[in-house]
Amino acid sequence: MSRKASDDERFLRLAVRWGRRGLGRTRPNPPVGAVVVQNGRVVGAGYHRRAGLPHAEVEALRAAGSAAAGATLYVTLEPCAHYGRTPPCTEAILQAGIRRVVYGVPDPNPHVSGGGAERLRAAGIEVVGGVAQSACAELIAPFRKFVRTGKPWVTLKLAASLDGRVATASGASRWITNEKSRAYVHRLRAEHDAVLVGAGTIVRDDPELTCRADKSGRQPLRVVLDGRLRSPLGARVFDVTRAPTLVLTSDCAPRERVSALEERGVAVARLGTAPEIPWETVLAELGRREILAVLLEGGPNVAAQALRARGVDRFLLFLAAKLIGGDGKPMIDPLGVREMTEALSLPPLRVRRFAGDWLVATEWSYP
Repeated sequence: MSRKASDDERFLRLAVRWGRRGLGRTRPNPPVGAVVVQNGRVVGAGYHRRAGLPHAEVEALRAAGSAAAGATLYVTLEPCAHYGRTPPCTEAILQAGIRRVVYGVPDPNPHVSGGGAERLRAAGIEVVGGVAQSACAELIAPFRKFVRTGKPWVTLKLAASLDGRVATASGASRWITNEKSRAYVHRLRAEHDAVLVGAGTIVRDDPELTCRADKSGRQPLRVVLDGRLRSPLGARVFDVTRAPTLVLTSDCAPRERVSALEERGVAVARLGTAPEIPWETVLAELGRREILAVLLEGGPNVAAQALRARGVDRFLLFLAAKLIGGDGKPMIDPLGVREMTEALSLPPLRVRRFAGDWLVATEWSYP
């Protein structure tokens, strides 16, 4: 790799780190990071903070000021050349006098992909794409799926003992994993637009499902999948003074319970007549609400439902160095697998240590 290519990779990875600051905050836009480099020195950096606010390129150019003239702009996503909630970034780049633009991945929206790069090249700017491509693609994976399918990216997070149990025979489940693992889960919540659980988790654990890792106080949408609406009305997740809550239920839900929740400010969506709501219907409803990234935290029934429907994009399993035994509750309900050839095969895995726990995660893949 040449010195120039090496520098491009390094500065674009720096832009990725800036872009990660916007995870969970930019929907329906993607998180994007950008840095401006003049003579090998970073003179400006920025990221997209929220839909309707300036894009990463504009933030970085403003930070650079007059030092942007003749500089190189590194941006994780191809600059836009169309009007949306904000003006085209290509025009800001041209006005700033940028000499060279290096980006990671093209815009995945087929209606505009390539347009930004073409506009800049036509204006005489050197444009290089495909640098640090994997890291940049990972950053916008949920957006890529959303613009192509209208459905959110789903990360399934499970926490279990070493023998795959999420609770004892009596239903006790706190705490399987250690404090360090649980702190990381709060970071995951901060990076997603919504956190989803089934009614069983609400009945058994009464979780709050809030995020304590975001200093701004932002909270992801809490989604409860409850076709019969059997969750206790006094459950902590229905306290919307802490965070917004959406209940996905069916026509089987008692009207008085629906009314009681709506009076508290809980959003309720009835999705069909059957209490077992198809996973594709769940994803379609969340997509309609412009939810790009969902953290599915269980329980075993919802996890099995999503896996049976092949509706999981990434798998995260926290394993604690504990044994509960066969009378404990399994982390995933039956999948209907009878032959080994029917077992779900996962993509390549990565393993990370969290004190005495392990995180086993599928590597990112980009459809």
